[in-house]
Amino acid sequence: MAGTKKLLRALAGEVMDVPPIWMMRQAGRYLPEYRATRAQAGDFLSLCYTPDLAAEVTLQPIRRFGFDAAILFADILLLPQALGADLWFATGEGPRLSTVTTQADFAALKPANAIHDRLAPVYETVRILSRELPADVALIGFAGAPWTVATYMIAGRGTPDQGPAHALMAEDLALFDALIDRLTEATVDYLSRQIEAGAEAVKLFDSWAGSLHGEAFDRYAVEPCRRITQALKARYPGIPVIGFPREAGERYVGFAKATGVDCVALDNSVDAAWAAENVQVDGCVQGNLDPRHMVTGGQVLIDETRRVVEAFSRGPHIFNLGHGITPDADPANVQLMIDTVRGR
Repeated sequence: MAGTKKLLRALAGEVMDVPPIWMMRQAGRYLPEYRATRAQAGDFLSLCYTPDLAAEVTLQPIRRFGFDAAILFADILLLPQALGADLWFATGEGPRLSTVTTQADFAALKPANAIHDRLAPVYETVRILSRELPADVALIGFAGAPWTVATYMIAGRGTPDQGPAHALMAEDLALFDALIDRLTEATVDYLSRQIEAGAEAVKLFDSWAGSLHGEAFDRYAVEPCRRITQALKARYPGIPVIGFPREAGERYVGFAKATGVDCVALDNSVDAAWAAENVQVDGCVQGNLDPRHMVTGGQVLIDETRRVVEAFSRGPHIFNLGHGITPDADPANVQLMIDTVRGR
């Protein structure tokens, strides 16, 4: 059925009258059924590591909204945990990790190919989803891009400016490069197992790419993405890769050619008409409605949805938000967006 799945057709470069739709964080706290399943799991990490429940929350938005793709429910920080970092979630404060700031910290990490025992439940979730998803819904696997994952591993948490990672880059470049290399190798192995379990496309989330500039962007946003994409396509010819260097701005231009990704996901800080002219010329783009419209709704949501669809209508396009949907979003607005895209 892969040939008929709208998401895979768009990733292959097909221009469609109605673009395929999915949403970042579409399985999430804005849905009451997600909150119920999360409560059943007990905590966030237990939800990620319990395949039946992780598959359930992945399927919930497909049942409710009929999206054209499902994205595996997991977290980008499961990979550093599998490499040996301690990971926990502080209530109301987000993730916390043990830090990698010295050569001794790095030496304590596991090899890139030693991650699979810890991540086996994630692969089982993918297998369940590949069986249970509707035949016309594509399954997307994902991982965090090395730079973004490294920022968390170095700081031990999310930071406003990724300052600790930039500081380590300046103070001990050899250590920083070694961490990026380890993450790049591990990400290839991680995504490979997801593909073998049934993922039909994969996405690299470089959430903090926007804090890299000039040569640093080339070295730590472009190059790891290129290496991962090249390795995956060598192993699995035809597997589509979506790259999301969030807040890359003008560096979105040429990103697809430089990395080999099949699609560039765009955040909502760039104008859709500009992106159509400068980014979509190289292939499929994904995005880029402002997530706040999922909260506010109304005619503005309808107008902005139509504007994005029209801007990208002359090339391959996957409709999505410019960032993940927020917990305060109204599910009724999600349905309104879908109906608007599909012309209902």
